[in-house]
Amino acid sequence: MALKGKKIAILMESDYYEPEIFYYQRRFAEEEMDVHFLTRLWGQPSLTFKGHEYQLPMDVSESFEGMTDEELNSYSAIVVPAGMVSDRLRYTEDINKLPPAVEFLKRAFASPSVIKGIICHGLWLVSPLPELVAGRRLVVHNNLLGDARNMGALYVDEDVVVDGDLVTARSGGHCHLFARKIIDMIAKK
Repeated sequence: MALKGKKIAILMESDYYEPEIFYYQRRFAEEEMDVHFLTRLWGQPSLTFKGHEYQLPMDVSESFEGMTDEELNSYSAIVVPAGMVSDRLRYTEDINKLPPAVEFLKRAFASPSVIKGIICHGLWLVSPLPELVAGRRLVVHNNLLGDARNMGALYVDEDVVVDGDLVTARSGGHCHLFARKIIDMIAKK
């Protein structure tokens, strides 16, 4: 398959939307992609996160912290999922510094070869750096329309929107359309 061995990262934290995450886990693997769930491990070898709806556990043992630019650029796509994942990931102990997950996303945005996928409430992770999406076409969950406009983004009323290396989707319920678009974009590279 054309995507065999291509790497995709999905950021993780508690309160994830189980149907979306489990869909990615299987759908990207179905294309023989190398699926990585990344989080902030807080010095632990792994963490167990609980889902939002069913409290289903998911163990994550890979971190974006300390990732080199070479490692980051080895990924074909970085996905910021729906649910409360992005809100939890934007925590920082020092309010004068960007949260580590935001810093990681900033580095991903600086690399046009890496597709950035943001779905639903994932846009919250971008809020400390609105310039990343200012002037770009995107869609978000209806509850975040004001946030998107305040960030200077150009809201498009479609289920999935592509603007260069940025792919956005309306809600976790659109994860199948979102994943399909990411797969197609990676295949075209």
